[in-house]
Amino acid sequence: MSDEQTVTGPGTHTRRALLAGAGAVGASMVLAACGTGDDDALDGGSGGTPAGTPGGDSATGAPAGGGTVLAKTSEIPVGGGKIIADQQVVVTQPTKGEFKAFSSICTHQNCPVTSVDGGTINCSCHFSKFSIADGSVKGGPATKALAAKNITVTGDDIVLA
Repeated sequence: MSDEQTVTGPGTHTRRALLAGAGAVGASMVLAACGTGDDDALDGGSGGTPAGTPGGDSATGAPAGGGTVLAKTSEIPVGGGKIIADQQVVVTQPTKGEFKAFSSICTHQNCPVTSVDGGTINCSCHFSKFSIADGSVKGGPATKALAAKNITVTGDDIVLA
């Protein structure tokens, strides 16, 4: 030990300890980001409700449970869908009057999906394709289905439950 160094007691931190702690925090953040945090894909939920299903307050027209109105039924084409980016949801209408909703985040590398076309929900990052009917993988590299989201249809409003 040189004359210029001082002995440190408990409660003081070395540069090495500070850097090791920062590295541990960074590693834990990376690991936390690897999980989707959405268990809907595991429970097999339908993610959709047929049109005309009750779910709102008929006196006020407000959605049941204070959900967020995602779109009007007229905005969702039969055999297609619409991406609601700010809610990270894609709403589809596989057959007339049947509405489904899924996470709009691709299960391959968490890119947002970019289009709904030809009966599939499409991710342009690595070209994964998902079914508009059930979110299942129609073309890889993704291997997991999109997570289903619960929606209700109240009048002509599609509401995120």
